[in-house]
Amino acid sequence: MQEQLKALEGEARGEIEQAATLEQVEELRVRYLGRKGKLTLILRGMKDLPSDERPLVGKLGNEIRARLEDLLQQRRISLQESLKRERLERERLDVTMPGARPRLGNKHPLTLVLEEIKEIFMGLGFSVVEGPEIETDYYNFEALNLPPNHPARDMQDSFYITEKILLRTHTSPVQARTMERTAPAVPVRIICPGKVYRRDADSTHSPMFHQVEGLVVDRNVTLAHLKGVLTHFAREVFGADRKVRFRPSYFPFTEPSAEVDISCVICGGRGCRVCSHTGWLEILGSGLVHPRVLAMSGYDPDKVSGFAFGMGVERIAMLKYGIDDIRLFFENNLRFLEQFGIG
Repeated sequence: MQEQLKALEGEARGEIEQAATLEQVEELRVRYLGRKGKLTLILRGMKDLPSDERPLVGKLGNEIRARLEDLLQQRRISLQESLKRERLERERLDVTMPGARPRLGNKHPLTLVLEEIKEIFMGLGFSVVEGPEIETDYYNFEALNLPPNHPARDMQDSFYITEKILLRTHTSPVQARTMERTAPAVPVRIICPGKVYRRDADSTHSPMFHQVEGLVVDRNVTLAHLKGVLTHFAREVFGADRKVRFRPSYFPFTEPSAEVDISCVICGGRGCRVCSHTGWLEILGSGLVHPRVLAMSGYDPDKVSGFAFGMGVERIAMLKYGIDDIRLFFENNLRFLEQFGIG
């Protein structure tokens, strides 16, 4: 049996030294040292040996097992080192090669338009003020002359969280909060950009969109000031030759109120499909701040007056860039987004 064990050791050594992969090393370990391996099968025959030979055979078997395990481990380490060297050779960094230029991203069209709007109004002395997107019913409606059950609330399909908490439907609450905080001091000149939410979704409406609203409160503010500011804005965004008109409208928080239209950016006012053959495109709403809104915020409407306006950033971007579907802004289609300026 000792001769069998020595022959087995020689056979195993030869195969282990020739093993070319880690899988082959593991296969040899199982073949020779596993529970059903060749060494185990030979040692099971010790029960047939004379009692005085068993210790010698058992000792030799353990020594052979230890030597083979050590040899297997050495071969395993050698193959692992070889694999590591090959991988490093394949992945070696050539520092003399030119670096890979990172791909430059584009600014989103909404970002471009929002930055332009901010720049125009900041140039006129307006400050940028932001507020919470989760708003109370009081600031979203009541402080803006929209008491409970007011029919004009139906114009703003709202996402309510509780009976008195909702996702804001416009950025006008920021105006109310600012007036409440600064009253009775004047002047107030702010724009309020941010996300707003309404339950509406089609090619021209989105459940989430962006607004910029503006507010001026001072002594002796008139419609002439409103017209001058918004005419300047429209021509800065859409071109100096753009015609601007103010059309009577209704908003609960302004009195009188007006929609602001510009001559069609496609046909120049001659009439086309885009402007429904009227020659005009609506861009925003505006008006003089309602005396009740001033009073609720702490101002004396007999001493001060003001004007307010609000616009959808998506609406301005769609007209400016000739985009016909609001959903394109939010689909993250690179072929669409790459058309706009480099950021």
